[in-house]
Amino acid sequence: MVTKLHTPILERYAAHVDEGAKPCEWPGCKDEGPHRAPRSKDEPEDFRWFCKDHARQYNKAWNFFEGMTDHQVEAIVRHDTVWNRPSWPIGSGPAINAFMRGEFSDPFEAFSNDSAGRASPNDADGSADPGAEVHRALAILGLDIPVDVSTVKANYKALVKRHHPDAQGRDTDSDDKIKQINHAYQVVMSFLET
Repeated sequence: MVTKLHTPILERYAAHVDEGAKPCEWPGCKDEGPHRAPRSKDEPEDFRWFCKDHARQYNKAWNFFEGMTDHQVEAIVRHDTVWNRPSWPIGSGPAINAFMRGEFSDPFEAFSNDSAGRASPNDADGSADPGAEVHRALAILGLDIPVDVSTVKANYKALVKRHHPDAQGRDTDSDDKIKQINHAYQVVMSFLET
């Protein structure tokens, strides 16, 4: 008696015994071949039929990666570990980045303070607190969250023109101010691009 497997994936790879049993395809073998194995990696739905012992030998010799370069093998392994879907580190990715940039609306106030008095992860304006360094950098650039890349670039250019040593003359304070502006610009842009 053959027990039927309940999942389609397992049924696909289970040994099938039909009324007209196939002979083992191993050269010189006279046994029945109820166990199937794919002919090649390019034709996974086309099968060869073997007895149990020869199916074991065939599977031992099977090399899916034969003829591939190391880079091709690495690409297949990487895609299979995430089921061929893109992934991001926890706490990042498109949705989190949009949230951190202030491009997130909270119409049902799910992220606001609740009645138990627990602190909300958001500021009063609905954007997440990005950290002290980013707030300092935004203050140097004269900006506040929510911001976008074009606004940051425009403010940066205006500040550099105003505080550049060539425009200010040889003032030692202008060199320090330009360094602060450049550092603030790098901090904010890295925050927005991650």
